[in-house]
Amino acid sequence: MLERLRELPAVPLERKDYLAQYWSAYQEGGVFWKLERAQHFQEPGDASWEAFAAGDWERALELNEADRADAEAMAAKDREVGVQTRRIRVVEDPVSPYLQWEMQFLRLLAEAGQALRVVPRRQVAHLERERPLPEIVILGGRVMFLVRYDSSGRADGAWRIDDRGAIGEAADELAALFEAGEPLPDYFQREIAPLPPPAVRA
Repeated sequence: MLERLRELPAVPLERKDYLAQYWSAYQEGGVFWKLERAQHFQEPGDASWEAFAAGDWERALELNEADRADAEAMAAKDREVGVQTRRIRVVEDPVSPYLQWEMQFLRLLAEAGQALRVVPRRQVAHLERERPLPEIVILGGRVMFLVRYDSSGRADGAWRIDDRGAIGEAADELAALFEAGEPLPDYFQREIAPLPPPAVRA
């Protein structure tokens, strides 16, 4: 199912509409699945990302650590509304500069209590014979979003899918990937922590 999601009937949403509908669905609780596939995004407005993009890795790490309270607040919000986050991060080898940066905050989320797993690209290769998997969000088994990005890697809205059967199948496949994945803290210590500062291609 995951490789066929782009073929399903879907409602295109501008970014503001996607965010509004996302938060509305989030407030209803349940299991929150998220698959992140692309290896490069742009996040203007995020101070740590901007330091990373400017080539100041030390400052990027300092600002990331300053965001620890935000990570803890996100995990606390999950508990408050009854959301069980299950997040899957696909990684390619070698690790991209962006992913090296993103992993710093994902580690904070894991330390705050969110469940994050890392899956190497080879584990999804059989699903990507024609094209990479989309960025997937499923909230409570009720709604699925395929998050959309522009050619530069900036968030640009989403497609909304409401087919409960397809959502259920996709969630089951994500659950299988999650179970096969490696806990993010273990991956981080082995693969990310020893890396030198990244060569920036923001």
